[in-house]
Parts: sequence; C-alpha cells; structure tokens
Amino acid sequence: MKINVTRSSMPSYEEYCEEIKSIWDNHWLTNCGPKHNLLEEKLAEYLGVKKVTLFTNGHLALETAIAAFDFPKGSEVITTPFTFVSTTNAIVRNGLVPVFCDINEKDYTIDVTKIEALITEKTVAIVPVHVYGNICDVEEIDRIAKKHNLKVIYDAAHAFGVRYKGKGICNWGDASMLSFHATKIFNTIEGGAICYNNPSLEAKFKSMKNFGLVGEEECEYCGGNAKMNEFQACMGLCNLKHVDKYISDRKRAFELYVKRLINTKGIILLNKQSDVLNNYAYFPVRFDGYKYTRDEIKDKLAKHDIAARKYFYPCTNEFKCMSAYANKTPIAHNVAKNILCLPLYHELSDEEINLICDIILK
Repeated sequence: MKINVTRSSMPSYEEYCEEIKSIWDNHWLTNCGPKHNLLEEKLAEYLGVKKVTLFTNGHLALETAIAAFDFPKGSEVITTPFTFVSTTNAIVRNGLVPVFCDINEKDYTIDVTKIEALITEKTVAIVPVHVYGNICDVEEIDRIAKKHNLKVIYDAAHAFGVRYKGKGICNWGDASMLSFHATKIFNTIEGGAICYNNPSLEAKFKSMKNFGLVGEEECEYCGGNAKMNEFQACMGLCNLKHVDKYISDRKRAFELYVKRLINTKGIILLNKQSDVLNNYAYFPVRFDGYKYTRDEIKDKLAKHDIAARKYFYPCTNEFKCMSAYANKTPIAHNVAKNILCLPLYHELSDEEINLICDIILK
C-alpha cells in the first residue's frame, strides 16, 4: 500500500453522519449556519484567541486579512520566499509589492535581523510565515512593527494549536491566518480562518467574505465569496474532538524519525524551539552533504511507493510570475533545494517509519 506524504484526518463515518443529521432538518447549507457559528466559538476557545472568522479556504482568509487594512496600492509588504505560493499571491493580488527577506537556517522562518534593512517609506506591513510548526521570532517582529508603525499579518497555516510560553500563537500580530485544508493537522475538508483579538475587525472580515454586504441592501466593500459551508463546519466540529490525539500520534512518529536519523552526517533535522508547544505538523529533512542528494532520496522512496515532498520548492521569488519582485535570498534558496518532507500523519505506523528510514540510511 502506498505511503503518502500525508493522510487526511477523519472522524468515523458514523460520527460525521450524526453531526450532519440536523442539516436535513433545517436545510441550512451555508451562509453562516448554526454549525459554522458553533465551530467559530469552539475554535476560539481551543486556540485561546478572542475572535475567529471562518473562511472557505486559507488562501482567501489571508487575502481578506490583508485587504481589510486598506493599504494603498503599490505599498510594500516584507515577507519570506520560503512558503507556499499562496502567501505571496495573497500580497500581489491585493495590489501590493512583496519584498522578500531571507530566512534563518535554524528554523526556516524569516530572519528578523534582516527585516529593518528592507523597510522603506512605502512599507506598510510584515507577513511572516510560521514554518513546519516552528514559529517566527514573534517578540522581535512585534518590536520592529511597533517601532516603524507596521501591521503584522501572520501566515500560520502550519501552526494550528501551537503555543508559545503557554499562549496560543495566533495571539501575536494584528491577525493570523490558519489553513484547514485536507492535508493539515486539523481540517474542515477545505477551509481556513482569521484569528485576531481586536473585535472591531469582526464586522469587516465577515462582510468582506460575503461580497462586502452589510445587511440586505447595502454593499460597503468590494468583497468576495469566501464563506465556509455547513458540511465543512461539521467535519471541523468532529475533527476538533480528536485533534489532540492526532497531535499526540504525530509526536510519536516524529520522535521515532528523530531517533533513527539524528547524528547522521549530512542529514539536518528540524531544531526544537524553546518555550514552544509544537504540533508536529511536518517532518522536514535537509540533505546537505549527505551521500545522496535530496532528489536521489525522493526517487529511492518513490521506487518503494513512498511519497515524499519537496516542500517548499522552489522559493516563491523564483517563480516566473514573481520575476518583477524577485530579489536574492541565498539561505532560502539553499534550504529549498535540499529540503524534503517525509511522510507524517497520525496513522503512520512505526513499521512504516522504520522502512522509510532504512531506505534513507542504507
């Protein structure tokens, strides 16, 4: 049986059917129904934030979060190229200019020591990205943002449930986007959310995801349609009951990988961050000076029906569509050409992990 790089977490068939049963009674399929509203409440409680606004996917959540601050067209936003292209697209699609800051080699997040040198009179915001469950230096980013009067909008797609110094990671910045895509630790089939602590943003976020409508007869913003439907919300309500177990199982798998691969010359594993309660979202391995290249390892695994992923590769500032904004980020480039995410999901067995490690090591 093929081992995929990830496998969607799902409740039992019976549990999901029980959750969606009331939809057949009320015929409320979308437009912020009772399941949608209940999931917002439960997520805010679980994540330890004041407000959660749900979206049909994470990309539209991020795009809306940026749009809500009404930055002048052509303004500059400092971000990282070591991310999925959605992050950069969300900036560009808002008529803004991404300014790429390199990453650090320890945790692959934005290098905070290089941010201030990129700030100009056109800079309006920073869009940092938490990577693989590792978090950015949120305290230093907060200091820089306050000093230069910048907004901070986090791409926290990889950081569901992560806590820093006992506090939910989505409490930092002006807003944080979460992705609930099928491949994430917590999924709503497709889905996403904006987390924030400023209640004054709620009405605008909710209006902008519903065409910009305010009431039945007034359209205040040029919004889109990004509402989460009731079936997505039901999947989220079910998965939320089990997400701690999913994370615990991932931790077991993560730690077995570390045990097998640590201290191997040329294999660089993800650094453990202090004061961070991780979610074990991914298991990235950097092959730098190993006896096989990243691509050779990927091919060896594929011959055994094991799917690993070059994630992230290439850097977003190396895509053709970003050529107008590209600038050199050598560390991100080097990491991207050597990184490989190994299979990791809560049902992955010790036997399968040992097989993967045997292929890599032998």
